Amino acid sequence: MSVKDVARYGTSIWLDDLSRAKLTGTDAHSLPSRIAQSGVVGVTTNPSIFAAAIAGASEYASDIAAMANVSVDECVKRLTTDDVRHACDLFKDIYSATKGVEGRVSIEVDPRLAHDTAGTIEAAKELWQIVDRPNVMIKVPATIEGLPAITELIAAGISVNVTLIFSVKRYGAVVDAFISGIEKATNPSHVHSVASFFVSRIDSSVDALLKANGGPQALELLGKAAIANAHLAYQLFEEKFSSPRWLAQVERGAHKQRPLWASTGVKDPTYDDTRYVVELIAPETVNTMPQNTLDAVIDHAVVRGDTISQNYSQAVEVFTALSQLGISLNAITTELEIDGVKKFAQAWQELLTTLETAQKL
Repeated sequence: MSVKDVARYGTSIWLDDLSRAKLTGTDAHSLPSRIAQSGVVGVTTNPSIFAAAIAGASEYASDIAAMANVSVDECVKRLTTDDVRHACDLFKDIYSATKGVEGRVSIEVDPRLAHDTAGTIEAAKELWQIVDRPNVMIKVPATIEGLPAITELIAAGISVNVTLIFSVKRYGAVVDAFISGIEKATNPSHVHSVASFFVSRIDSSVDALLKANGGPQALELLGKAAIANAHLAYQLFEEKFSSPRWLAQVERGAHKQRPLWASTGVKDPTYDDTRYVVELIAPETVNTMPQNTLDAVIDHAVVRGDTISQNYSQAVEVFTALSQLGISLNAITTELEIDGVKKFAQAWQELLTTLETAQKL
């Protein structure tokens, strides 16, 4: 089975989806079935996922009705943390068997706080207490304002999923923020973290510029930027976590912050629908997949082993060629971060509006 091959070469499979229907369902797409049959060892959520899950779903109706006199923000908080707590319980055995490495469920702080360091810290600590499960991970965006929040939360013993990472440079800053937190933690052995590096959106942006260029050199680079970007991030992962600074923390029982490949659903239908999985396999990585991508991997992925660590020079060649065409990855990744924060905030606001309407019915 393809999913077993993916895991065998060091990439853990997480599902980028959660809803009450999936938590309580019994079909092949339910979370219990995914855990038992599809090799899923973790779950990630985001504001867009919760907005899609809750809007119009009958499974939430009774809870929403019971909270008619509760603020809409509190209503969202209770619904989402209830689902995450339930998911954490489903992964309890995996969490125990892997000594806390797997069996993780992520929940994001209010995306409207993406540029508010103090607000992010406060919200993250509150979510950690409300969910009250050791295998929850609190998602914090990798904005400039998010970096000191990462350090403080890790230092406080809170496991963090750092999200919305697009550039290798920002990824390096995320790792440094994580290590700073580990250095301050009383017992770093209790803390786990992943760094969510977004993939497909890079190709969507770069490919549009390449197609506009239209030249043969440009067209030759279609679909190469995102994978090259992720490969260079993994190279930096290897460098950062073999440094003397990090090795000093290993002696204290610290665990590496694993790279997590996010946004791995293919957006261009002309591309193979498993490419952001099979081209991103390497030890100590995580790939969080939407349902359709996971099904494609199970059905027809061709796993070739580690597809990252021998390809660093090719990745540099891709970046060089893009630069020669006047395409700036720095400009693209900066815009993608701004857009990512904006879209999550919009999804959150849509969810609040939906629930406010439902409470009045």
